[in-house]
Amino acid sequence: MSSDAVPEATVKSSDLWARAFATLYDPLLWVGERAGMGARRRDLLGRARGRTVELGSGTGLNLKYYPDGLDELILTEPEAAMRTRSARRLRDSRRRARVLDASAERLPFADDTVDTVVSTLVLCTVDDPGPVLREIGRVLRHRGQLLFLEHVRSHSPRLAYWQDLLAGPWRRFAEGCHCNRATLELIRASGLELEDVAETTWRGMPPIVRPLAMGVATKS
Repeated sequence: MSSDAVPEATVKSSDLWARAFATLYDPLLWVGERAGMGARRRDLLGRARGRTVELGSGTGLNLKYYPDGLDELILTEPEAAMRTRSARRLRDSRRRARVLDASAERLPFADDTVDTVVSTLVLCTVDDPGPVLREIGRVLRHRGQLLFLEHVRSHSPRLAYWQDLLAGPWRRFAEGCHCNRATLELIRASGLELEDVAETTWRGMPPIVRPLAMGVATKS
């Protein structure tokens, strides 16, 4: 997309389960956030710099972890019920940022205009990560960075088996989340250069979404 016009958040309706899931999202993650996920968000997002775009901001859980002094902070979220909660959290935070109605597959930014893209628990949820990763590469400036924190396919054959078996029911419950997606390999194959990758465990959550990968990928 050549235009860099950025629309403000618009109001669209969500279906019944999407609205219910948006309401349940923070309570469902409560234990996991306090068992280490919140600290991981803080460590990762402390690396954000310049013009920063978050993909799929959800209910805005990342908002409090961004550093001060960013040139610009833009939170994109295509789901109306989630976007409403993200905007509400932004108002309460008094932080300078914008919430936009935009999908990760079609970002409303010109080529080479973003310093940092943030993806936390998003690349598992999109239908096809390929177009999303191409969009990230398109909007990032030279040496721009993708900060990612994603649950991934397990290295354990036994747990990977259960991820595959439960992928369908989990995807319906968790609004499209693919618990068995090999996201780290997809980032590597996209042409972005992986740096400082750590693989860890999301304690306090169901086993099929416990394997985590977090790190930085840069556009060379």
